[in-house]
Amino acid sequence: MPRSIVAATVQGPILLCDEGLSVWGGVDPATGRIIDALHPQHGQSLAGRVVMMPTSRGSCTGSGVLLGLAFAGAAPKALIFREAEDILTLGALVAARLFGHEIAVLRLSASDYDQLSGESDAEITPSRLRAGALDWELSPETAVVDLSDDDRAFLDGAHGEAAQLAMEIITTMAATQGATELVDVSRVHIDGCIYASPAFLTFARAMADKGGRVRVPTTMNAISVDHANWRAQGVAEDFGLPASQLADAYVEMGARPSFTCAPYLLDDRPTEGEDIAWAESNAVIYANSVLGARTVKHADFMDLCIALTGRAARAGVYLPRNRAPRRIIEVTLPQGADDAFWPMLGWLVGQAAPDRIPLIRGLEESAPNEDDLKALCAAYGTTSASPMLHIAGITPEADIAPTPDADRVSIAPEDFAQLWQEFNKGAGKVDLVAFGSPHFSEGECAALADLMEDRQVHPEVAAIVTLGRATLAAITASGVAARLEAAGLRLVPDICWCSISEPVFPPSAKVLMTNSGKYAHYAPGLSNRAVRFGALAQCAETACTGQAPQFPPRWIAGGAASSAASRRA
Repeated sequence: MPRSIVAATVQGPILLCDEGLSVWGGVDPATGRIIDALHPQHGQSLAGRVVMMPTSRGSCTGSGVLLGLAFAGAAPKALIFREAEDILTLGALVAARLFGHEIAVLRLSASDYDQLSGESDAEITPSRLRAGALDWELSPETAVVDLSDDDRAFLDGAHGEAAQLAMEIITTMAATQGATELVDVSRVHIDGCIYASPAFLTFARAMADKGGRVRVPTTMNAISVDHANWRAQGVAEDFGLPASQLADAYVEMGARPSFTCAPYLLDDRPTEGEDIAWAESNAVIYANSVLGARTVKHADFMDLCIALTGRAARAGVYLPRNRAPRRIIEVTLPQGADDAFWPMLGWLVGQAAPDRIPLIRGLEESAPNEDDLKALCAAYGTTSASPMLHIAGITPEADIAPTPDADRVSIAPEDFAQLWQEFNKGAGKVDLVAFGSPHFSEGECAALADLMEDRQVHPEVAAIVTLGRATLAAITASGVAARLEAAGLRLVPDICWCSISEPVFPPSAKVLMTNSGKYAHYAPGLSNRAVRFGALAQCAETACTGQAPQFPPRWIAGGAASSAASRRA
């Protein structure tokens, strides 16, 4: 029977999305129009529609963006999913519970989903779904969560109003996730501190004013301004002030102002088997996949709820059985592959496994470093809703047996060639080179400094590195920061490319180049600029010349040609 996850009475025309969608980075937060240039429904609007999609994907910030769409009058009337989904579901729950904005959320079986996809309009009540000749009863969520005495004390208000509300949200979502109990977590990473719309500040300020205080160590994601310098950088007061106030609200509640989208680069990082609660998609995927810690992809707002209680629903990949791969992906490491291979592979693996955990085989002898894996995990998160992946012979849990129903697919050389074309649609003349999505590590900063030794950024090019405060302090002490600045690069802390805005993002730039697969995916929609993509060395060269490479590297061009010739033979 179709399930009602968030009840509401709504009706509207159906928008069928062929693929999952990251609402953050993929949807205009003011209008609801899909701006993800690579999405099949690019240009369509979610506003006032009954939106069907298999599940969401991408950023944890989607819950907050959905709330912002509700405030702007541009939200969908309903969201109908075929697979489990938490991020947008939470946004709809918060919109209704705290602010009275109704967005229905349903989950259908695959067969029911296929039936409904052929209809043009739908009417939804808490108990029924009607569309054309279809008239289905909806089953309300009835799962029961076994709570501890302390959990019940939270619900009774013993720890304050904010913590009470947080536990209500946690237990409501736990029931939709099929969790039978909660789990203690050792740390939290907050993603909701990015100012994607006024809704983020409204929520954080409401929780702080209700007395919210974190109960476990809590770090913070990159924010939307350089907190100490945004006025000097020329950021408008009507954006810079609320963006900084949003960060301040979380610091007021006890979060550490780490301001980085790569918390795994901090000195105190999680260990294998540790139960944590992280938001920010790339960090979640890295923590699960590379560190072997355990966290689901927590949505914005849920991250704070967990920080205020220290408790999370024991569901998803908190359970060892749910960490097994359900798709095996065969990959051949191209001869001569450079560091651009890893973000491109992550994007392609996510496309090949958009709704399940994959096991990548064929790279056992590749020896990627932590920065390669960082780039892979970040790009994977743009195209997959899954919170983790495995790489045979490399990641700590890659020997977990695949599920009995696991299937096999392969990624071919021509897939890399096609993606290269998708990532390189901009003109050859480049105005901006963007480094640090996710935030650059000490190692990446040092490698870039070596590439820029005795060279200068072209006078008509801006070259900017975004990085965390801790990394900036470390490379300042080591002298790497001075080397980069002497070569003409700007170092900007606190923000990252997925939260940057003008004028820190140079307004005159028409074409940007990046070595990030994540930013190559999101930049066309977020910045409204054309994009070029390449390895770190190619980006450094372009920073000095202002010209992007004319042709893909030999490992891509040669591999694709060889594969095509083999098929013809």
